Amino acid sequence: MRRLTSTQSVTKTLDAQRSVLPIARKNGPYLTIVRQFQGSIVARKKFQYRGAKPIFPEEDYHKAQPRRDQDGKMIWPAPKSQIEKAKDFIRECAAAGKRTLIVPDKDADGLAAGAIIRKTLILLGLDPKLISGYTMNKNSFLNYRDSRTNMEAYKPSYIIVLDQGSWKSEPVIDSPHRALVIDHHLAENDDHPEGAILVTANKCPPIATSSLLTYLICRDLQEGVEEACGWLCVMGTHGDLGNAIRWRSPFPNMEATFKTHTRRSINSSAMFINAPRRTAAYDVPRAWKTLIEASSPRDLVKNRFLKDARAQVIFEMKRAGRVVPKLSADKKIAVIRINSKAQIHAVIATRQARELFSRDLQVVMVANEGYARGVVNYSCRVPTCARGRDPPVNIPEILIQAADRADDKTLRERLGPRFAVGHKNASGGMIPQAEFEEFLEVIGVESVNKKPSPSPSPKKSPKGSANQDQFNKMEKYSTDAARNPCTQALAPRSAN
Repeated sequence: MRRLTSTQSVTKTLDAQRSVLPIARKNGPYLTIVRQFQGSIVARKKFQYRGAKPIFPEEDYHKAQPRRDQDGKMIWPAPKSQIEKAKDFIRECAAAGKRTLIVPDKDADGLAAGAIIRKTLILLGLDPKLISGYTMNKNSFLNYRDSRTNMEAYKPSYIIVLDQGSWKSEPVIDSPHRALVIDHHLAENDDHPEGAILVTANKCPPIATSSLLTYLICRDLQEGVEEACGWLCVMGTHGDLGNAIRWRSPFPNMEATFKTHTRRSINSSAMFINAPRRTAAYDVPRAWKTLIEASSPRDLVKNRFLKDARAQVIFEMKRAGRVVPKLSADKKIAVIRINSKAQIHAVIATRQARELFSRDLQVVMVANEGYARGVVNYSCRVPTCARGRDPPVNIPEILIQAADRADDKTLRERLGPRFAVGHKNASGGMIPQAEFEEFLEVIGVESVNKKPSPSPSPKKSPKGSANQDQFNKMEKYSTDAARNPCTQALAPRSAN
């Protein structure tokens, strides 16, 4: 016989659950896990729409449709002619026995690419004393006067630039030298310093990171490269693409690397080596020195300097990261304005891209007005809800189209050469403060002259109460959304 359940018995069961799973909250009633997630469900249903199910395209990154030559052969990771020129350059550099300058970018991908080049040159016989590394100053670029002067001081005969982006410009330095640029950012064939050799992956999907491209170039030059540099390749790639990607064709087989070094240690090392460039101190030279002295990812994870830098970044994220996003008039761009001397705008953009969702949202922009005086540094990401669309979201294209809608047709030029650059799904740059305010006005986002301030912090919960923290997060966003018309189409996606 089927057992009947009375309303009274259900009530007793729920009361029992409440007594078993209480969560303390300062100066307030007891809450239960059931009540927390009831609030979450109500908040999410309010903004839910068909097709809002989260997707994780990083897992299928390797499946991108590749370019092929006339014979049907895959062109990857870069055009063969460019790769061969790069190999010849590296062989010549090692054999010449002259001063060599490596100029890596400041992030995990760029630093790993630089370390791979350095190890390869040493394996090929170049004296380590002849190899120097230069990391550029905060907010500086390769063709800036201070960078050119500092590089000139090393008196290099060979210069290898990695992951810095590439623009058409004068020679890297004025004195005689040979230069190689390895990159994967958006660029045309002539977008490189005068006289330099350019090898770029940006037109050969699935687009390889600079560290992966460098590894594939160097792997065939010396048999010891694979063992010595495999973990650097994975660390840099995961630092740029995320650790959800799968190492399947056309990506190289890295099983030998994963047998020697755990995925967890490699992923953690990427997080730690990325930390110094995000702090206000911006001690990237020390991060470079730490990396080239490391023999495994565990050396990075245990390093006290990197641990302290990571702690500073986490603290700054909590301090400056609680800002309510504002939508553009067409609801395609969500703008989050922060004020921090740390380079945390990219981290916040990546995090918010996972949490914010709406039917029309295509770009999450985080603008940092405190990183450098007089300019706004920004990072843009494609939100999870907009990935996999056909045609795919192109951030630089969307930003340029938005700027072109301005009544003042000089705005696009005044935004500068660092506007709308990078990748299609991850773009960042630097805009003069006044022009940034104009851009916000054009896209229909309320512009304020005062510096942005963090939204009120939620009530603090007892230490160790992860569930309570999750509830506070849900409560904060739901109340903000109800209070702000600009955020009615946005809601956080709860982490599972």
